[in-house]
Amino acid sequence: MKAAVIREFNEDLSIETVPDPVCPENGVVLEVAACGVCRSDFHGWTGEHPRVTPGAILGHEYCGTVVEAGSKARYTVGDRLIAPFILACGACPACDTGVSNTCENAIVPGFGTPGAYAEYVAVPFDHNLVHLPQTMSPSLAAGLGCRVTTAWHALTDRANVRAGEWVAVHGTGGIGLSAMLLAKMLGAQVVVVDVVDEKLDHAKALGADAAVNAARENAAEAIREITKGGAQVSIEALGIAQTANASVECLATLGRHVHVGMPAGDGMMEINMRAIYSKQLAFYGTRGMPAWKYPSLLDMIERGAVDLSPMVAREVTLSGASAELRAMTGPTAPGTAVITDFTQ
Repeated sequence: MKAAVIREFNEDLSIETVPDPVCPENGVVLEVAACGVCRSDFHGWTGEHPRVTPGAILGHEYCGTVVEAGSKARYTVGDRLIAPFILACGACPACDTGVSNTCENAIVPGFGTPGAYAEYVAVPFDHNLVHLPQTMSPSLAAGLGCRVTTAWHALTDRANVRAGEWVAVHGTGGIGLSAMLLAKMLGAQVVVVDVVDEKLDHAKALGADAAVNAARENAAEAIREITKGGAQVSIEALGIAQTANASVECLATLGRHVHVGMPAGDGMMEINMRAIYSKQLAFYGTRGMPAWKYPSLLDMIERGAVDLSPMVAREVTLSGASAELRAMTGPTAPGTAVITDFTQ
């Protein structure tokens, strides 16, 4: 099969012919229809993720059609499926109690096992997969990827966002834009923060109530002024100290900070603990979404409760993924890219 392989960090992916994946006994092999290009992939491409080494194939936001099924698989050849990026084991205490996104035995394609920047991908633990709605395009399904699922879980489970509350979103990339759209659907008021005017204008056109350019003004002060005292919920969607501190500092007393952005490097950063202590803030970490929440999220999208089509800005070739990753070294354009052509 054709795949995009990391040979050197920070260099273009090598488009190669590699062996087809072996079908797992408890899973399937998918012919990949689409795969999102995610900032988490960027951390792997730059060598900042400990599970990504030269020779790795990235790609954890994918959907496709079953071409081979293992003897213990739940799905059969021809099924069109979409996968959460965390493939939980289904048999540990975390899985048994409904928090499969914390499963210590989970597998994440692209991070320690071959991912979906390829024509085919092996998917173990196929109980995590769900049928792709007939009305949903593969590019949108892949565009949902980890960004929409992570944002949905952050808003509904960790932050418990309520109608009428102010939600601040720091970073309007894939997860940030998802958080804005979903928070608006929940009835919240949303202020977005970025350093790129084009992305802020894009978010406002899609429903954001206010926007702050952190390159020109103090984001926390601006948000406290806009919200008349501070946001009730703040979503950090980039993973750096500057946005993390702006997030906690923009909150009202008893506010809830949810840290969504994957921290780069060793993950160490200085946080304004005085703001957390004095305002008695809640500080949540979050990663992914339990697989059991996927069908209801897909149904909500299919019913038109929220329009996430603006998420997908570009469809690219397999070789085009390199340019998308390289662009993440600086400010990026609005929307996300999805690989839909695996022939070149």
